[in-house]
Amino acid sequence: MYRKLALIAGGWLAVTALAAPSVEMQTNMGRIVIELDSEKAPKTVQNFVQYVNEGFYTGTVFHRVIPGFMIQGGGLTVDLAQKPAPRKVQNEGKNGLKNERGTIAMARTADPHSASSQFFINHRDNAALNYPASDGWGYTVFGKVTQGMDVVDKIAGVATGNRSMHQNVPLEPVIIQSVKIIPEKGKP
Repeated sequence: MYRKLALIAGGWLAVTALAAPSVEMQTNMGRIVIELDSEKAPKTVQNFVQYVNEGFYTGTVFHRVIPGFMIQGGGLTVDLAQKPAPRKVQNEGKNGLKNERGTIAMARTADPHSASSQFFINHRDNAALNYPASDGWGYTVFGKVTQGMDVVDKIAGVATGNRSMHQNVPLEPVIIQSVKIIPEKGKP
């Protein structure tokens, strides 16, 4: 935790800022803990946490798995139906965070500001995805895995194939059973 000063109504007030929030992602292959970087990617973290608090990720899958690259999830159900994810977030790829092994970043289309709920966890260093990238924006990193890289590695190692219009889909679904904010010690 750290303290900073804020100018409020003409006077300075000490404000205590919370340490970076962490989330626990429980999958059918194990538990992954991710520390979010709300300082460097505030809009992205706020958007992700809002989806977490809504229970949006429960029952979604890692639908795109490419070993030695990344594992992507957070938007499709077990039957690969796209869940409606109405909120988009501005690209914060210029925040200095890098797409390195174990970091989490927002998935998006060719439109740099199209990220909504889908994310990916880098399975290796992916410098080509960093700002400015070929499109001038890159992919916004907003946290890192602090526990459970062995689970990420296990997911990256599953057998995959093509299913309808999707490629690199796990043959046996890798289900996100829940994602929740981990409360700070001593807090409910």
